[in-house]
Amino acid sequence: MNSAGAAPKGFTQKVLDIVEKVGNKVPHPVVIFLILIAIVLVLSHVLVLMEASVSYQVINPETHEVEDATTTARSLLSASGLRDMYVRLVPNFMGFTAIGLLVVAMVGVGVAEEAGLINALIRMLVAVSPRWALTYILALVGILSSIAADAGYVVLIPLAGAAYLAIGRNPLAGLALGFAAVAGAFNVNMIIKPLDAVLTEITNDAIHMVDPSSSIDLTAGLWFSIASVPVLAIVIALVTERIIEPRLGPYVPEKAHPDADLDTNVAESSTASEGTAITPAESRGLRFAAMGLALVLVVLGFMTIPEWAPLRNPDTGDLIGNSPFMNGLIVPIMFLFLITGIAYGMGARTLVGTNAIIAAMTKAVSGLGGTILLFLVISQFIAYFNYSNIPTLLAVNMADALKSANIGTIWLLLGFILVVTLLNFIFTPAIAKWAIFAPVFIPLFVTLGVDPAAVLSAYRVGDSPTNALTPLNAYFALVVGFAQKYDKTAGIGTIVALLLPYSIWMTIVWMALFAAWYLLGLPWGL
Repeated sequence: MNSAGAAPKGFTQKVLDIVEKVGNKVPHPVVIFLILIAIVLVLSHVLVLMEASVSYQVINPETHEVEDATTTARSLLSASGLRDMYVRLVPNFMGFTAIGLLVVAMVGVGVAEEAGLINALIRMLVAVSPRWALTYILALVGILSSIAADAGYVVLIPLAGAAYLAIGRNPLAGLALGFAAVAGAFNVNMIIKPLDAVLTEITNDAIHMVDPSSSIDLTAGLWFSIASVPVLAIVIALVTERIIEPRLGPYVPEKAHPDADLDTNVAESSTASEGTAITPAESRGLRFAAMGLALVLVVLGFMTIPEWAPLRNPDTGDLIGNSPFMNGLIVPIMFLFLITGIAYGMGARTLVGTNAIIAAMTKAVSGLGGTILLFLVISQFIAYFNYSNIPTLLAVNMADALKSANIGTIWLLLGFILVVTLLNFIFTPAIAKWAIFAPVFIPLFVTLGVDPAAVLSAYRVGDSPTNALTPLNAYFALVVGFAQKYDKTAGIGTIVALLLPYSIWMTIVWMALFAAWYLLGLPWGL
């Protein structure tokens, strides 16, 4: 993909080219998941014939009780399996939360994009940010976007691609940067997230198996999490600039999909300042957008700041953690884009009348047709895979094998990270995995004198970097769609080749940071 006359490719670049070439020869993602469904159907029946089963202890995330459990393989080709597939086809699809999140987010984002607000904001960001700093800023914002749950997938990733295009850099590199930041570091942040509360509760339930008087707080791993954010942001930025961009080379607009509406003015301008200049109409639109933003913040403040605010936890009064505000954070994000987009359109005269606003919403949602079809197939595959109990069988066997390994504590912790990393390819739910792993490893490490916060931090390290590579990530196919906007030939292999260096380097550096933190005896949190 390099331009003519480029320097000879190194070994890594050649390997990534092979990965991309092979990956792009595989069928359409819908066909791939149909094949995977067929494999799971057969494998589930074979495991039943082999009488595969495992016995273990698990923590019930709802009751917080430690339960003895035995899981056996379940055949999808049995009468009960066939009934389940028949009856639950629609419920499986409707219960796939990524669909609702995507549609709701795109209602607001679509209006802001059609009005021109996003384009104007990107050019402002480009204008005020040094060229060298933009990559680091986007990587940091991408990591921090996990506070908004999955919203970063549908907002930050396409924005990163557009921002790169705006300064004449390859937008595919921007997409890769955004995906790596949002997905690869999803389990850490600089503030507490709703996921943290659930993982902490499960950890405490596991601690009580050996020490009923001991517990960790919600902030027990906060220092390590905070330190991980800038380290991972630097890794992501360096991989982008040292590996991804040199491999991609300059962007060729002719590769764009015929239906893509790209603004290449900046990319084609001789200087950044020429392309990032804001017109008087855009300035007026931005002033209106600022007023819209103020209105949203006032309403949101009224709904969250007072002690009686309806978006606080009705029992504890908490705003951060397990609260209506955090659990439904996609809603204020949607309204943020919607109101500011409408306000910008009114000021810049790019949206005139309610019909134009509705048309912008319709355009954004109608463009999701292919993605929704793919989500239909993915939702069935995940449901069938979980029904078969294959993930649990594999998780318990891998956990038992590692537990019985006769190695030192630090090597056991690093081995635990690698097991979680590998398992994450096929068993992605963070809470479900931790509910199985916690009662196995927390008591083990507690008896070895290891802080439970260190074990939970190790789990976070293992559970994140491969998020951008697993086909079970509901947003993987969405990123393929984003890439095809800029390169109509892009496919699964393109994304795998782009994200593989991020996953490898994030795993290596993050494990090194974890090992150094543990060996130096640094506090994991408050």
